[in-house]
Amino acid sequence: MTRLRTSTIVLAAALAGACSLIPAYQRPAAPVPEAFPNAPASGAVAAPQADTLAWRDYFADARLRELIDLALANNRDLRVAALNIERARAQYGIQRAALFPAIGVTGSENAQRLPADLSMSGESRITRQYSATLGFSAYELDFFGRIRSLNEQALEAYLATEEARRSAQIALVAEVANAWLTLAADRERLTLARGTHETRQKSYDLTKRSFDAGAVSALDLRQAETLLEGARADVARYTALVAQDENALALVAGAPVPAGMLPGELADVLTTVADLPAGVPSEVLVRRPDVLQAERALRAANASIGAARAAFFPSITLTAGAGTASASLDGLFKGGSGTWSFLPQIRIPIFEGGRLQASLDAAEIQRDINVAQYEKAIQSAFREVADSLAERATVAEQLDARRRLVAATAETYRLSEARYRAGVDSYLGLLDAQRALYGAELELIGVRLAEASNRVALYRALGGGWK
Repeated sequence: MTRLRTSTIVLAAALAGACSLIPAYQRPAAPVPEAFPNAPASGAVAAPQADTLAWRDYFADARLRELIDLALANNRDLRVAALNIERARAQYGIQRAALFPAIGVTGSENAQRLPADLSMSGESRITRQYSATLGFSAYELDFFGRIRSLNEQALEAYLATEEARRSAQIALVAEVANAWLTLAADRERLTLARGTHETRQKSYDLTKRSFDAGAVSALDLRQAETLLEGARADVARYTALVAQDENALALVAGAPVPAGMLPGELADVLTTVADLPAGVPSEVLVRRPDVLQAERALRAANASIGAARAAFFPSITLTAGAGTASASLDGLFKGGSGTWSFLPQIRIPIFEGGRLQASLDAAEIQRDINVAQYEKAIQSAFREVADSLAERATVAEQLDARRRLVAATAETYRLSEARYRAGVDSYLGLLDAQRALYGAELELIGVRLAEASNRVALYRALGGGWK
């Protein structure tokens, strides 16, 4: 037992001095400009960084925060991402265990009968041997870092799954917010369609009475009916959209959504999405979870090169054990029954038919592939931020223009109605003014939704929302 303990200490010391053949890691340079296009320069220093701003601080509405909490607890995609982390952690634990000898206790009995013609005494005999041993088998001394390289690879794979979960959470938070805002917009569209239908119903009823009295033509009546039925169709369409939006919200939340968490109209929730200053350098992208995930995959590929290099060198494995042995069970633990064994083995690769070199080439090529994937992840992230900033640069102007358009078309409708009532203009002019006003109000809702969604998209693109 003393020799086994001494051997274990010697092995630990040998491992502590073992070398590593993993190439020195260098993060590839980001293949994007240092600054985002269309990014406002003011406020760049004082602005909080998106990846340090928790989503609870970004979304002010209590209903939306409760809904995001519900989704984080019940969304199945996020649950799968969390389980993937647990699986990767377990796989890392399995690989890390290879750094240490697997020590176990074995007990055995070996019984053998010899026939008379094989026995020295000329008589058949039965022999028995009992043994109990403590030791380890085929433990590889990691002199050249092969096992430690594989352990490093497993660790980076585990950390990559953690970044994948963070990325999935960011996507989920943004998806919940956008679904919530879409529901609010469609509810406002439905309210507008219902109000327009009621107005056109009254106008149709008035036109019908005028037609019955012979004051207007059949053309005026049919034009009023056309607008009425169009509004009725819109009511049915937006009713279906609201129901579908609620179903989509329940799906992304992973559970039925209580009525208290549903939004009102878009006008009531626009102020609940904070405005995020965007004057930040493009290097913030390297902190995005999906970019970090790509970098972890690159580090794992880099570590696999060390394992492939180590395969060219000799490998030493040890098998050792100590215990007792006896021909009788009751003598197994008596004095003088101690046994030990020590079986070192060295394997030196001489000819592998090019297998080792091919394995190293494959590992290096995989590293180059991961470099390209890492650079592509940065470029994709840069485009997402740039697209959001490009939309943000004009959305305020679009919103102001749409508001002014609604005001102008509302005044046009008022004047057209007054002129029609006075008999100056035809009913066709009034109907055109009604259609223009209704369309302008729908467009205004769409632009307001786009403005709120843009803030959510920019927050997600800059890597916020995972805390």
